[in-house]
Amino acid sequence: MTEPDRGPSVPGRGAGRSLVLAMIAVGVAASACGAGPSPSSPPLPSAIQPTAARPAAPASGSPASSRATGRSGHGADPGRLAPARSASSLAGKIVGIDPGHNGGNFADASYIGHQVWNGREWEACDTTGTETDGGYTEAQFNLGVARYLRADLRRAGATVVMTRTSNDGVGPCIDRRSEIINAAHANVAVDVHADSGPAWGRGFTILEPVADGPNDAVIAASARLGSDVRQAFLADAPAMPESTYIGNQGIMVRDDLAGLNLTTVPKILVECGNMRNATDAQMLVSPAFQRLVARTLAAAIIAFLGR
Repeated sequence: MTEPDRGPSVPGRGAGRSLVLAMIAVGVAASACGAGPSPSSPPLPSAIQPTAARPAAPASGSPASSRATGRSGHGADPGRLAPARSASSLAGKIVGIDPGHNGGNFADASYIGHQVWNGREWEACDTTGTETDGGYTEAQFNLGVARYLRADLRRAGATVVMTRTSNDGVGPCIDRRSEIINAAHANVAVDVHADSGPAWGRGFTILEPVADGPNDAVIAASARLGSDVRQAFLADAPAMPESTYIGNQGIMVRDDLAGLNLTTVPKILVECGNMRNATDAQMLVSPAFQRLVARTLAAAIIAFLGR
């Protein structure tokens, strides 16, 4: 389903951005030397009732819609890695991270195929996600970035809630992922993905929500977050281009994604690269690139929450 493209109003980088980047330099050496993220994670909050009205469920066997989104790749330079700010800069803040899909989804088609309400329509609980030509899965990439991002944000003092913490489970379903983050009363959230675009296409894409009821109060804030993430990618990962095949200047609005339709906290979904593009794929499988993406997202989150 083709959605309208949207170009954001993006302010130039100024003194505030420079201050953020200067302050987040703490801890570079430890991370660049291979210090991995903490394997632990806060317990997931209990489920809450979805806020969107739901029509009758579709008949059994109704086809689930599949949708591609946009992404990009980048040659990571470990010397450019910039972790989150010094401890306590995000004290008292809660950040939600949703690493899309899950490694076990490949083995349970019946479960991930059952229908859930995404805020506008019924669709499959989840999908397997995409993979590179070499078989490296999007689910694995998403979790790798999420773990690095969690570690960076915790060093900055934030409480981090993740929708999954391993890559050998099934789900959770797309509606449940929103429930987890909403129930945590996160100050901000990011859905981490990688795309299955045309083989010739490259570039990151930031997907932003369209007002549909549950998310009405966070549309403007989500757009500001999207602008911060776009600026961070352009500044801190300059070899990662804006998408050449989808969106407008790296931004696209979407009304068909549960993570955006059902959110009650400021949130965007970032497609970090196109796994079907050979150049992007080479970067997406690299732990150094995954660290770079995490630190880029951390810088954007710090800028957003620092206002």
